[in-house]
Amino acid sequence: MKIEKLTDTISLQRSMEQANIDHVTTVHEVISDVKENGDQALFAYTEKWDGVRLSNLKVSDEEMEEAFLSFEPQLVEDLKEAADNIRLFHEKQIRQNIDLALEKNSYIQYRISPLDAVGLYVPGGTAAYPSSVLMNAIPALVAGVNRVVIVSPPSKDGKLPASVLVAAKIAGITEIYKVGGAQAIAALAYGTESIKPVDKITGPGNSYVALAKREVFGKVAIDMIAGPSEIAIIADDTAFADEVAADLLAQAEHDPFASSVLITTSERLAQKVSDEVERQLQLLPREEIARASIENYGRIYLAESLHQAVKATNELAPEHLEIITENAKELSEQIRHAGAIFIGRYSSEPVGDYFAGTNHVLPTNSTARFSSGLNIDDFVKKTSVVYYSKEMWQEQYPKIARLARLERLEGHARSVESRSWEKGLLND
Repeated sequence: MKIEKLTDTISLQRSMEQANIDHVTTVHEVISDVKENGDQALFAYTEKWDGVRLSNLKVSDEEMEEAFLSFEPQLVEDLKEAADNIRLFHEKQIRQNIDLALEKNSYIQYRISPLDAVGLYVPGGTAAYPSSVLMNAIPALVAGVNRVVIVSPPSKDGKLPASVLVAAKIAGITEIYKVGGAQAIAALAYGTESIKPVDKITGPGNSYVALAKREVFGKVAIDMIAGPSEIAIIADDTAFADEVAADLLAQAEHDPFASSVLITTSERLAQKVSDEVERQLQLLPREEIARASIENYGRIYLAESLHQAVKATNELAPEHLEIITENAKELSEQIRHAGAIFIGRYSSEPVGDYFAGTNHVLPTNSTARFSSGLNIDDFVKKTSVVYYSKEMWQEQYPKIARLARLERLEGHARSVESRSWEKGLLND
């Protein structure tokens, strides 16, 4: 890995357009085709890009049962325990309605209600992601969403990976469709003969999926435009080079555009990690992907102090941040911008990816400066409620009318003045 002296800022942002400019036109064409031709377009694109001809998009009960029976029992138990941890963490996020009593028998409220329908995109292709099923589905169900739909690209055999179906069953999802890519996003947004539209789409995917989510935003809500995965690690001389290198490669193996950054005050550690990354790369099954990521978006920065490291990290606002230093917990309290923070040697990023219960759908490309990881609030909406009694109206309407006229909105003023006490008595 390249070793550089740390300046005050780090910028490794990757432009979606720059990386995938040739995809934009394709995504527009796909969405238009799905809007016009529905299932027919979904079948055609599935055959073209996934290499499988389907006659039915929906996963059957038999396929679900077959997947569950064929799955290794210990892995079923592991997924169930991970699901319990995720459910517990997200149940603690549930908000209650706010009721505020006012004078004269009046009140205002803040009502929190779940969305009606949510579509969850689960990536496929080079790997299966049961963890993405749990991370997206469980918060939605805990929030009270009535209809939760999963879409995911099929394998060459026309099926979804058993691990994905098992995770869906554990989470409690039964409406699952074998379709992926931009066409799946279009189907969730606009609906087809087989797939009813939803109100919001969540979940990560490739560049086609990310561009499609951005295109349909407004017709439906989306969680975020997730870019390639990224990690930053702040480490000092107490860290072990082989462990740090393994953590960097854990992100690099996701995607050629993934970013892996080490910021350290130790020149010795920097050199050892650089050497160790190369050694471990040669042993990694996904070496080609990880090597492209490390060569293009991997960096080791030498910092003059941990203070400088923290400042640069807050500017970078990484998706994942590991802190492997002496007094790591105290140092973590200085971090203001990161999607998720992992403290200490034994809290490597995959702990959060799979098991701890925190959500692994996180903001990328420095958007952690202003956004959060997937949570209960992503699956609910808030509605303000106002009730003014006649007595409250009589006391307040002159003030409201004056404020309306201050903004030269005479209609607003007349609206609040049009209710008269005498007319109200007659209507009673």
